[in-house]
Amino acid sequence: MKKTIIIGATPNETRYAYFASQRLVEKGHEIIPLGIKKGQVANGQEIINDKPIIKDVDTVTMYVGAPRQVDWIDYIISLQPKRVIFNPGTENPEFYLKLEEANIEFEEACTLVMLSANTY
Repeated sequence: MKKTIIIGATPNETRYAYFASQRLVEKGHEIIPLGIKKGQVANGQEIINDKPIIKDVDTVTMYVGAPRQVDWIDYIISLQPKRVIFNPGTENPEFYLKLEEANIEFEEACTLVMLSANTY
């Protein structure tokens, strides 16, 4: 399945990033939850409050808005994922240009909808 980094992972059970961690695991995807919050995501995995070197990343799914993405852009590009998903509210045309320059695919979509429709 697809190794997915969740940027903006949260232990808050009412947030979409939390739901996404749960659904991704249910569908058999490996997740790496990254964020500034402390705690665990849906499958009990600890949120990583750092930017570790991660190999073979298929997807990065964004759950932080454009102003907070600035701290993540160079890191995400350095991982060379196959694609970056910008969930509703995370759209960032400036970031899109940098991804294009790095030959990384991106799309404005909803991870949860994609998982439900089997288009992930």
